[in-house]
Amino acid sequence: MRVFVTGASGHIGSPVVAELLGAGHEVVGLARSDESAAKIEAAGAVARRGDLDDLDGLGQAASEADGVIHLAFKHDLMATDMEAAIATDLAAAEAFGDALAGTDKPFVNTSGTLMLALAGVSGRTGTEDDRSPGGHRGDVENATLALADRGVRSAVVRLSPFVHSSELDRHGFGPILIGFARAAGYAGYPGEGANRLPAVHTLDAAKLYRLAVESAPAGSVLHGVGDEGIPTKEIAEAIARGTGLPTQSVPAEETEAYFQFLTFALVADNPTSSTKTREILGWKPTHPGLIDDYAAGGYFV
Repeated sequence: MRVFVTGASGHIGSPVVAELLGAGHEVVGLARSDESAAKIEAAGAVARRGDLDDLDGLGQAASEADGVIHLAFKHDLMATDMEAAIATDLAAAEAFGDALAGTDKPFVNTSGTLMLALAGVSGRTGTEDDRSPGGHRGDVENATLALADRGVRSAVVRLSPFVHSSELDRHGFGPILIGFARAAGYAGYPGEGANRLPAVHTLDAAKLYRLAVESAPAGSVLHGVGDEGIPTKEIAEAIARGTGLPTQSVPAEETEAYFQFLTFALVADNPTSSTKTREILGWKPTHPGLIDDYAAGGYFV
């Protein structure tokens, strides 16, 4: 299979490319820069120069491929203009859908388990059967799933907020929270720290994407979840052990000052199951969970 991958040089994309190549697939990776292109080519894939604003180029790349995995997102706009980032992502998904319509080729897009919190799932563990009414990335998720009615084997991977790897993760929730702790002088958790967040190891997530593009049924929602729900107090305690800082509750009136642009995520209660995903694809996470990954020490070097 010839797979076109956006975000191919990133924290998640690079292991996805390696996973695909290791399974015998050909990979074409979208590259915004010479540096990204060199990294993609060094991995053994083909680099295609372009970006998410080049809708014609995205459509052409999709039409020339046997499947698409979409990982790229304008993360630099998240704190300043989320609406623009979402609009770009939706336009890209639509371009892929138009190119793949009627072909039964796979299109695997990316969302997040935090969509469940936005959708009002509360007081229970979220599942793959839960749907978002829309808004922000929920619109992109729903547009992708709707492509199943247009002859596209579309699927959405909802990633945990913590996609972690002490060796690969440099810009995710894991290192960001460590930075917050060092800046504040303590590892903080919201309130009592009883709210729960899911996590998945980067390499397990990469395998999930490979299995999804190979065999996920049309219209599938898949959960990239290894740890179903870790209390935020336990996460803070793991950071405290790694940094040598004390652990402390962050009062409600100070959460935005401490957690900044991650406030919504860190105060959410987002326990999430991946039982159905494991049953459909035979996926089984095998790499360390978040707490063990923090304990390995790589995040604190």
